[in-house]
Amino acid sequence: MNKFLTTGLGAAAASALPAIASAQEAVGMDQRINDIFAGSTGWFVNLIFMSLPGTNFPWIVLWLVVAASVFTIYFGFIQIKAFAHAISLVKGDYSDPDDAGEVSHFQALTTALSGTVGLGNIAGVAVAVGIGGPGATFWMILAGLLGMASKFTECTLGVKYRNEYPDGTVSGGPMYYMTKGFKERGLPLGGFLAIVFSIFTIGGALGGGNMFQANQAHAQISGIVGDYPGWITGVIFAVVVFAVIVGGIKSIAQVTEKVVPFMGILYVAAALVILIVEYDKIGWAFGQIFAGAFTGLGVAGGFVGALIQGFKRAAFSNEAGVGSAAIAHSAVRTKEPITEGVVSLLEPFIDTVVICTMTALVITISGVLVMDPATGQFILNEAGTSIQTIDGSSGVQLTSAAFATGFSWFPYVLAVAVVLFAFSTMISWSYYGLKAWTYLVGEGKTKELIFKLIFCFFIIVGAAAQLGAVIDFSDAMIFAMAVVNITALYCLMPIVKREMNSYFSRLKSGELKKFVK
Repeated sequence: MNKFLTTGLGAAAASALPAIASAQEAVGMDQRINDIFAGSTGWFVNLIFMSLPGTNFPWIVLWLVVAASVFTIYFGFIQIKAFAHAISLVKGDYSDPDDAGEVSHFQALTTALSGTVGLGNIAGVAVAVGIGGPGATFWMILAGLLGMASKFTECTLGVKYRNEYPDGTVSGGPMYYMTKGFKERGLPLGGFLAIVFSIFTIGGALGGGNMFQANQAHAQISGIVGDYPGWITGVIFAVVVFAVIVGGIKSIAQVTEKVVPFMGILYVAAALVILIVEYDKIGWAFGQIFAGAFTGLGVAGGFVGALIQGFKRAAFSNEAGVGSAAIAHSAVRTKEPITEGVVSLLEPFIDTVVICTMTALVITISGVLVMDPATGQFILNEAGTSIQTIDGSSGVQLTSAAFATGFSWFPYVLAVAVVLFAFSTMISWSYYGLKAWTYLVGEGKTKELIFKLIFCFFIIVGAAAQLGAVIDFSDAMIFAMAVVNITALYCLMPIVKREMNSYFSRLKSGELKKFVK
């Protein structure tokens, strides 16, 4: 065989053989690592995403939605009562620059949004609508509205129990309100829950908030410019991300306050143009959404199928109840914890009710999603030819096809959006992971630098490797955060109610006035 190669194919082909063998060995090694990792962590992934008996509804989604419903009722529909005040706070009407903290209300909001507004808004919504039909949009919006109360609860606690240091920096988040809040109420296990939460946060930051983002960004870029080694994308991302995160939350906030509005406006503007062009179909689209929500026409599982897909998308998109956003919001400049809880109400609204709904409307109106009369399932129909049923791998394709009905060049816009979404998610999750890291190992510039370097190294790994099992595990860790966090929120919500009643009574009496700039 070797003789044939050297004489028949020539020296060039022979010299390429070791490289081919090396590449095959690398692929084989990746697969073996993936299999070993999946074998050792699969039980944890299956536990977190296990479906309720007799359904395909993950119990973790029910855990999040029930908590959001409880907080909504307990706080008297705070997402409605305080919505206008939230906008005033973001505008800076009540902001005193001399208050403790590192970032403004607006910067805290955009930092937290940058961690949630991402690929799920593009691909995840498409999967929800593709499997659950247009009716899934209704349940997605409802879950997003309920999730606003979860964000209010956790972000209020994040500010109330944060650590404020002499140099002006702060550290906050669930691990701090678990220890301090539980101690204040005389409850046990606060320190244990904080440690478990911190471990889950670091795992989620390195995986779902890092490697997955780098991996998907490389896939989208290479799909436009052609295939090339993933480590190149990884190195570029790592350098840019490190340049931002090395400056801490102030540097991160200065970037997110520019990137998040830009990427949000870019995406929503593209959707609005299509909706304006197809304005005569908007009424019909909402009719499909409401009809599908309660009848489940064309959906496997009917009404329940639409509900499940809508709730799953909202829970996976805005992360309400996960506790991650409380870490970002804790850095805000304020002496009133309730103000940041109120500001955080806007996060699920923007992420789920606005951006996700825009995606769903464009898909519904575009006509690229049709029901197969033979199976009753929705299929992606492009240029009159049904090409596939919808699954987790076809979400970006469905969204791209829907927007392409209005813009043939939309795949390029989508590539920009994916890169921006991935970048903003990485810098936000670096901060979440960092605060969990410093909670476990202690504060200090050197300790922080070590984590930031580790985080950037994993960007390169994520862009270059096929790490399916690692991503599944890290996603499971993100939602395992919600198990610990919501348990703590149930225990501490009376403290939030006390803060809420005090704040709004003082606001109503005129004791709290707008800050004169």
